[in-house]
This record gives sequence, C-alpha cells and structure tokens, in this order.
Amino acid sequence: MLRVALSEVRAGAIETRGDVAPEEALRGAAGSTIEVLEPLRVRGRFSGAGEGRYYWRATVESAVRELCRRCLAPVHVPMSLSLGLVFSAGDDTPDGEGCYVIPPRTQLLDLTAAVREEFQLALPQFVECRPDCKGLCARCGADLNHGPCGCPPGTDSRWDALRVLTQPEKD
Repeated sequence: MLRVALSEVRAGAIETRGDVAPEEALRGAAGSTIEVLEPLRVRGRFSGAGEGRYYWRATVESAVRELCRRCLAPVHVPMSLSLGLVFSAGDDTPDGEGCYVIPPRTQLLDLTAAVREEFQLALPQFVECRPDCKGLCARCGADLNHGPCGCPPGTDSRWDALRVLTQPEKD
C-alpha cells in the first residue's frame, strides 16, 4: 500500500515505494477496453511544502494492452509517468491540476487514489498497432493488413449523374 504517516514528514522527506494491483489501477473506469498487464510500480519522495501542504514527486511504471483503433489487434503499450502532486490539508477546493485535498484529521494518507487517477488520465486515448495499419474492411470486416479482402469495389451513388456523362452515346 502507498501510505504516508503525515507526522513523519515533519522530520523530513519520506521515500515512498509500493505497487498498485492491476485490477485496482482501472477501478472506476467503466467500459474500458484496456487491460493492465503489470502492477503499477510507484517510487517517489513525499515532503512538506509549507503549513498543511505537501509535495509528492513520483514515477509510475507499468504496461497495458489496448486494441488498435484501426484493426482491433491487441497492442502492448509500456507506461511511464512522472508525477508532481500537491496535497493540501483543510482546504475544500484544490489549487488546480495535480492538487489533492487531505481530509481533516487525516494521520495516514493513502496515495493510491491519486496514483490511480493520474494513471487513468495518462492512458492513451487511441493506439495503433503500426503507423501504416490499413484497418478492417467496412463491408466484410477482414483485416486489410493481411491483404485485400475480395469484396467487389463499391461505387458511390452520389457520382451517378457524372458517370452518365462519361458513357458513350447509343444510337
């Protein structure tokens, strides 16, 4: 678990190390097609930043599997995040991005929710198996990366009026 005793921070910065289980990493992300392959490995340094404020510099590493946006093939995506987060005690509103509120009377701060949120925000929205992925045939669903699908070429009916002009006239 990623927990910090706030009373220990008064004596100086604390090294933080821990893992977040793959099933915990995407908790609350409904409808996600992403699969977390490895635990989130978290390493950081938690320090005081003034009265009731704390700063946490951390790195998070893992790997996910997501489907290619064009051909739906699974793609392995390594993840590496660098976090710089501020935690503020007693304030009801955070100061902005990367700022989290510490509930009143908290003695042991759990950093897992912040890691989970930052990880989910950093996930790629779309991935491709390769830059020249040809995708799937819109008619039969065949993977065009393996070659043509065999569907007859389609015609767009919006061009029918112009196609008549290119036809030879009949006597």
